[in-house]
Amino acid sequence: MSNSTEKKNTSTDIGYLKEYLCKHLGMADPPEDMLKDLTLETVAKYVSENKSKYVKPESEMSISEWLQHQKVKQIKNRPLQILDELSLEGVAYFIKERKCLNIITMAGAGISTSAGVPDFRSPRVGLYDNLQEYDLPNNQAIFDLEYFKKNQKPFYRLVREMWPGNLKNIDSLEFTSGLDPEMIVEAHGTFRFSHCIDCKESYPTEWIEERVFSGILPQCEECGGPVKPDIVFFGEELPKRFQSLLEDDFKRCDLLIILGTSLVVQPFASVMTMVKPETPRLYINLEKASATEEAGLPVFGFGGGFLFDDPHNYRDVFWKGTCDSGCESLAGLIGWENELKKLVKEHDKSLEKQIVLNKKRRSQKSYKKAER
Repeated sequence: MSNSTEKKNTSTDIGYLKEYLCKHLGMADPPEDMLKDLTLETVAKYVSENKSKYVKPESEMSISEWLQHQKVKQIKNRPLQILDELSLEGVAYFIKERKCLNIITMAGAGISTSAGVPDFRSPRVGLYDNLQEYDLPNNQAIFDLEYFKKNQKPFYRLVREMWPGNLKNIDSLEFTSGLDPEMIVEAHGTFRFSHCIDCKESYPTEWIEERVFSGILPQCEECGGPVKPDIVFFGEELPKRFQSLLEDDFKRCDLLIILGTSLVVQPFASVMTMVKPETPRLYINLEKASATEEAGLPVFGFGGGFLFDDPHNYRDVFWKGTCDSGCESLAGLIGWENELKKLVKEHDKSLEKQIVLNKKRRSQKSYKKAER
């Protein structure tokens, strides 16, 4: 999309805005043509600052008047730009000069594509575009909790194909990279633990693995209910650890790096708005996400969406490309290129050994079963 193309609110955005205006300002039915350039953030901020004016159903200022007033005010109140320049080079210098000490990385499925793991939404190659043979009511049903309760076969068929150590992985690659587990917060859960969805009985990874590769659906030994890995399905809350650390971590964050995610799944997509208004944000992805100010990001009080093409952008940097190439480029600009290559080489060897051991272990189990 070119810089001259102006984004408009969708009908869903306008619906949200109308509901918010009616509820908080007492406006009966704001006309849609007045809402096209309005964002939820602007409305929320305006209401919080001028609440006393709207104790009566009618306002003293028309929507178009206060919209213009709020836009001008918002531009004037934007923080000063911290980065020397809004580019990858600017971010690299920011890190190199130790101007940021609390960096948070928000990583999506795109960080694992170079390891042979498909992301979810890329056309043709993404996971959701390659589930036709699973006979699902819709592509997302494979990760839907209610559908899983009725039919676990499609999910566990996919799990077998993507099991860690089977050349592909659903998650946990970050743990094999050598990162301190305390520095990792799994927003959408983990495959390292599993629980019965009925009685909550816990099961180790090895227990699930043995059944998956034996063609047996994992059923709870206590109550007979279906057992599911602790990855977050549609219809489930995010992990407690994620929720408990979220606010404090993002308040302290002085550089946010987002990579390999299309930022369409809530509430994870909204987290990028929770850093301080002055905090720089680097987004590495094959294409820009739609989470921009102009799109009317449906989040209240968190700070706003990306401003990549906005003339008033003061903190957002977009780098187009794969996660690997973006990280390699950033490391090179900082002066960490050789160290990064050494780490990758060491952990590749470690991962290859683990894959060989896992396959050998499965073969031995299969042989023992055949003997019986």
